[in-house]
Amino acid sequence: MSGLPKFNSKLPGTKTSIFSIMSKMANDYNAINLSQGFPNFETDQKLKDLVTKAMNEGYNQYPPDSGIKVLREEISKKIKSLYGKEYNPDSEITITSGATEALYCAITAFVNKGDEVIVLKPAYDTYEPTIKINGGKPVQIQLKGENYKLDWDEVRSTVNSKTRMIIINTPHNPTGTILSQEDMLELQKILSETNIILLSDEVYEHLIFDKEQHQSVSKFPGLSERSIVCASFGKTFHNTGWKTGYCVAPEKLMKEIRKIHELTVFSVNHPMQRAYVDYLKDPSTYLDLSNFYQTKRDLFLNLIKDSKFSYTPSKGTYYQLLNFSGITDENDVNFAERLVKQHGLASIPVSKFNINEKDNSQLRFCFAKTDDTLEKAAEILCKL
Repeated sequence: MSGLPKFNSKLPGTKTSIFSIMSKMANDYNAINLSQGFPNFETDQKLKDLVTKAMNEGYNQYPPDSGIKVLREEISKKIKSLYGKEYNPDSEITITSGATEALYCAITAFVNKGDEVIVLKPAYDTYEPTIKINGGKPVQIQLKGENYKLDWDEVRSTVNSKTRMIIINTPHNPTGTILSQEDMLELQKILSETNIILLSDEVYEHLIFDKEQHQSVSKFPGLSERSIVCASFGKTFHNTGWKTGYCVAPEKLMKEIRKIHELTVFSVNHPMQRAYVDYLKDPSTYLDLSNFYQTKRDLFLNLIKDSKFSYTPSKGTYYQLLNFSGITDENDVNFAERLVKQHGLASIPVSKFNINEKDNSQLRFCFAKTDDTLEKAAEILCKL
């Protein structure tokens, strides 16, 4: 026998994600898990009942590959009411297997060998591997300082004839920052007169605090005409395991995305799509989320106000960065590991998302947890 065939890995430098590593450590040490971004409370019983109802009514076979039309229509209404942009449900909206699949399909549809894609670091960890799989080159721009500000002059100087796409994420994971209206207008200026596609990851669009407004690219005509927007029902409605999201884009872009989507997963679970149709008819299901999560953020920060950690309150998402430089001069990976092993609390070291793993002595904590979980976690943090 000749043994295993020889092959070359398409992602030779890719290691196990920090999310998997920290969650495994949390399990191994029976630690409180504030590392991975998922709620530890239940999704609304009404929504679960709607899924059961759809199953019992027979919606258990393949839906259309782009998603059921009635759900695409509800999404179109929602976006128009929030951002004033109308997307055609027939040709400009596709239901995907979570936002990650939407991102994968969007990148795969348009990035070819030798294309450059601007990625703002720190960044969600699927962007760059997907670019590389398709032969593209990630061009990294580091957000500046502990508050992760974007230098638009650097973006402007980085754009060139090879730039195929720019990826933005607002509200931003892992930092909890948001892009302002001024930011979006600046981006619109930079992209005007170019052939660059904008990929906007807006999965936390309804988790935004302190009376700020989410600045979707859909609000800006000069951006929406060249943009793909990715969104997530799982992040919005506390059911990340359902893996249901969607993307919207102009018809010419969406036509290409749907080709990849059809070949990747073909279609997305039918009964859950049916459930979301009815659930979205009540706008409070998503409009009330900002207050819900701001209350959790404020509880968490109030509980640790006397600790040795320093912080700027998160503006969006359900993540909070804490600076530990007042506690130790360890690097963030070592401190995060010690926090799990010795104190029973898991977080994410932010350096793993930065260029050259730049270490700002910050850990990311997920506050999408029950109040008693946050109280137990804060008790640990206050003892450090």
